[in-house]
Amino acid sequence: MAVWKQAFDLDQLTALGAHALPGLVGIAFTGFGDDWMRASMPVDSRTHQPFGRLHGGASVVLAETVASVAASMALSPEKVAVGLEINANHLRPVMAGHVHATAKAEALGRTTQVWTIRIEDDAGKLICLSRMTAAVIDKV
Repeated sequence: MAVWKQAFDLDQLTALGAHALPGLVGIAFTGFGDDWMRASMPVDSRTHQPFGRLHGGASVVLAETVASVAASMALSPEKVAVGLEINANHLRPVMAGHVHATAKAEALGRTTQVWTIRIEDDAGKLICLSRMTAAVIDKV
């Protein structure tokens, strides 16, 4: 059974961040299913650390973006989800291409939600495993 309480399309979700940090690093929403959402981000000069690898902070930006947008789409339109806590285990370096984050709902409560985010490279290798807790708040 689908967790989504709002109608959306992938272009609309990408446009939400076009003039904010997600847009600056090139995040685009690419897929969703009943309880998961997927977004991609290029690995390039915008997302590298000084040594030419994907910056761990960029992975966290991708993880929190896909999870918080997914969490918000699982709420009624007068509510929004914001990051309360996030962790990330960086498992493998990436130098180029794209990374693909899939956020899956683990717990959808009235005041908090928990999402697991797997970030993989273009070859499907796991490069980061993250978990985000979102606070459910009123949209202002």
